[in-house]
Amino acid sequence: MKKYQLFAGLAIVLIILTFLSPVWWVALQSRQYPKAMYPQGIRIIFKYDGVYNGCEGVREREELAMNVGSDCLLEMNKINHFIGMYPIVQGTNDKDEIGKHVPYPVYAGESIPENEIPKPLKLLDQILRNSVYFFALMILLMIYFIATPRKLNAWAAYVGGLIPVYFLALYIYFLYWYGHHLGLHGGGAFEGIKEFMPTVFGEGKVAQFTTESYPAYGFGLAVLTLLVVIFSVLLKKKELKSA
Repeated sequence: MKKYQLFAGLAIVLIILTFLSPVWWVALQSRQYPKAMYPQGIRIIFKYDGVYNGCEGVREREELAMNVGSDCLLEMNKINHFIGMYPIVQGTNDKDEIGKHVPYPVYAGESIPENEIPKPLKLLDQILRNSVYFFALMILLMIYFIATPRKLNAWAAYVGGLIPVYFLALYIYFLYWYGHHLGLHGGGAFEGIKEFMPTVFGEGKVAQFTTESYPAYGFGLAVLTLLVVIFSVLLKKKELKSA
């Protein structure tokens, strides 16, 4: 086996690990959520197939057992309601009691009618639910890159290598969409909250809440995948020239 094939094989492993790993996290900090109970704040975790509760720790688990509403994902949606923001699309994580996928999150005990769900959020739901097929395509293209030694086929490798770019493009766009579509479902209890761009990276401020938004280790795996792909393409290019 040639060197570029070994690195391309490593890229396939990294693609699989990236899909299974948390890629980003967001947390809200406020006096009403004391550190003693929520040491990491009201925290949610983004993966490529959905958005998940990010609460961890003994005290948080005890609170979750006592009050289902303290699930950080549910709590985040409650907070977002006060500034008129749509509930978070949860992808494959959003299922009803019997495990059937719900087309859109239940909000305050009532689901939003299908014809009132904005098209961008329907699209996001589809992207999250079908992301596994896109990752499968990346793997197939990497195999194609490995199995065609006489042509560079760098494009096939880069489809899988650009995972962090795909995520950031979607993450930034939908943050912008959420922040610029307030009050569309009857929320907006805080008067004077104007359309805004939520924090992409670092710390920000919304009403009385401090926001934190940072990459998780899955994003590091995605960046590593890109570097490995670039290296495998360069190795293959070198081998083709020497041949």
